Amino acid sequence: MSRSQLRRSGGTASRPRPAADDAEATVLHVDMDAFYASVELIDRPELVGRPVIVGGASPRAVVLSATYEARALGVHSAMPMGRALRLAPRAVVIEPDHRRYTRVSEGIMAVFGDITPYVEPLSLDEAFLDVSGAVRRLGSPAAIAALIRARIRDEQGITCSVGAASTKFVAKLASTQAKPDGLLVVAPSEVVAFLHPLPIGALWGVGERTEQALVRRGLLTVGDVAQLPVETLQRTLGPAAGAHLAALAWGRDPRRVDHTARERSIGAEETFPRDVTDVDVLARELLRLSERVARRLRAANLVGRTVALKVRDPDFTTVTRSRSLRDPTDVAKEIYATACSLLAGLGRGAAPTRLVGVRVEGLTDVATASRQLTFGAADHGWRDAERAVDRLADRFGKGSVLPASLVAARGDGSVVRRATGDEPSARRPPGDDGVRRREKKGVPAPPRRRGPDR
Repeated sequence: MSRSQLRRSGGTASRPRPAADDAEATVLHVDMDAFYASVELIDRPELVGRPVIVGGASPRAVVLSATYEARALGVHSAMPMGRALRLAPRAVVIEPDHRRYTRVSEGIMAVFGDITPYVEPLSLDEAFLDVSGAVRRLGSPAAIAALIRARIRDEQGITCSVGAASTKFVAKLASTQAKPDGLLVVAPSEVVAFLHPLPIGALWGVGERTEQALVRRGLLTVGDVAQLPVETLQRTLGPAAGAHLAALAWGRDPRRVDHTARERSIGAEETFPRDVTDVDVLARELLRLSERVARRLRAANLVGRTVALKVRDPDFTTVTRSRSLRDPTDVAKEIYATACSLLAGLGRGAAPTRLVGVRVEGLTDVATASRQLTFGAADHGWRDAERAVDRLADRFGKGSVLPASLVAARGDGSVVRRATGDEPSARRPPGDDGVRRREKKGVPAPPRRRGPDR
C-alpha cells in the first residue's frame, strides 16, 4: 500500500481524506520539524531556505539542530560542529537560546492541553496525545491533527508533523514518515501494510547490534521479522526482546498515553480576527476566558494561587502581568476580577489589541490546598453556583448557561451568545502560545528530555 493510500497530507492547505475506521486512530504523535532551527528562523526570515546549523561556535561543539537544507548536505544533530562545517561550509551557525526554546515549548504544550488532558510530553518539541475524548467535540483524529498543526503554525510560527494511529508505536513511525510539515493517519486496517515494508531499524529496541544479528539471519524488513516464528526470534535475541519485536512487527503495542505528569498551569487565550480597541469587548473576552479556565481547574480538581494576564499588540509586542492571591482559587468570578484589575493597571485605554489571555498558575490539588474553600459566605455561594453550571454544561452542553454579559438579545426576544470581537464563523479553541517577554519566577517548564532534533 502506498503512502498516499495511507492518507498522508502535507502543508496547511491539504485536508486529510476520511477513512472508514479513522475514528480508531486516536493516538497522535506530534513532533516539531527541526525545532531549534525553526525557532531561530522566526526572527530571521532572510535565512529561510538556506542551510542553518544551531550549535556552539567551537569546532568541538556539537550540532543541536539543522535546517532541512543543511541536512541535505549530510548534517545532523549530535554531529561534531567541525565535521558539520566541512559538509556545509556556507551554512550559517547560530548559538542556541535555550530559554527561548523553553518558552516556545510551553506554548506548544498549552495547545496540546487545550485539545486533551491526556498528553505525554517526550521532550521540548514532541508528545503523545490521546484524543479519544476530544473526537465528539473537535471531529475525527485527522481533523484534530490538522487543527493542532494549524494552531502551532499560526501561534508559534513553526511547523510540526503528526502521526495518528491506534498505538503509540505506529503513531510515532507515522509522524516520522510524514516529515517535514505533514500528517499521516494509519487506520487499524492499514497497520500491517504500513509496517511490513519498513526496514528493521524502524522497530523500537532495534539498535546497531540487534540489527546486525537480524540481518545475519536474512531479515531486512519489519515484514521479514513478522513472518519469523516467535521462538526463533527468542532464540536469537532472548525471550523478552524476541517477544517484544514479534509483537511490534504486527503493530501490537499495549502502552497507553501516560498523562500522569502534573499540569503546571491552566490557561486560555484568544487571538482576535481584527484588532480590538473596545475595552468592553476586551472585558467580555476576559470573562469568557476566566470561565473557561475556572471550569478546567474544577474538572481537574485543582486550584491556583496566581492569576496571569497576557496582552499582545498588533506588532506582536507581548506584555504579561501576574498577581498572587491570598488563597488558591477555582472561581471564575475571582479570576475575572483579578484579570480586569491587571488590565486596568496597564493603562492601555483604547490601544488596539491582537490577543488577550488568562492563565492560573501555582496549582495544587483541592484536597491538599492549604486554605478553606469557602472564602466567606459570598464566595462560597459563587463556587457552588459555578459547580452547578458545570453540571448543567455536562448534561446540556457547553454554553447552555452563560453570564448575562455574554448573552445578547435578538429582536424576537430570543438570545444568542454575545460576540467578543469580529469572530470567524468557525472559532478554533483558544490556547496559549507561551511566548513571553519575561519569565515569571517559580513557573517550571513542562516535563522534557533533550534528544535528537528532527
